[in-house]
Amino acid sequence: MILINLLPHREATRKRRKEQFFTQLGLSALLGGVICGAVFVWYQDRIAEQEERNAFLKRESALLDVEIKDIAGLQTEIASLRARQTAVEDLQGDRNMPVHLLEELVSELPDGIFLKSMKQEEQSVLLTGVAQSQERVSDLLRSLSNKTQWLVKPELVEIVAANASVSQREQRRVSNFIIRATLARPLSPANKDGDAIKANQPISSVAEKV
Repeated sequence: MILINLLPHREATRKRRKEQFFTQLGLSALLGGVICGAVFVWYQDRIAEQEERNAFLKRESALLDVEIKDIAGLQTEIASLRARQTAVEDLQGDRNMPVHLLEELVSELPDGIFLKSMKQEEQSVLLTGVAQSQERVSDLLRSLSNKTQWLVKPELVEIVAANASVSQREQRRVSNFIIRATLARPLSPANKDGDAIKANQPISSVAEKV
């Protein structure tokens, strides 16, 4: 016996496939929503954790700024105290410098040289005098360069030939000169590795014939 199905099986199959498609589409959308929600929650946790770290770093940075200001204030106070200590030590060390300088000039002054004045200008000393000849001035420069401890780097500023009266009838040719030298103090045992310390105490102008 032959059975013939007269129902619209194709439309039923199409309807069933359409229902399966929409069911799968709904499940996919639901699964995608769950995944997106999980990712969103994970990112929110990471953002909250990073914000907490940023807040912690800001607090620590503020504390470090306060400590840095305190350290800067201490360094300023230390520098000020060292400057005062250096000034006091320089004053104590240079208290007798004019005496030493005059003694050194007297002992190292060549024959035929007469000093008229000595004046300090900041860290320079100007020596004004009269020499019997220009060779005597050269001897004085060599003596200041090699033998003195309190005057360094001497240089000739000016030398002028002039006539000096020896008596009422006799005149002699002389040389008026000005020499500039840098004022320095010999190194003490505590400052062996440093340069010569410059003096701060001014030397009064001296009008004296040596």
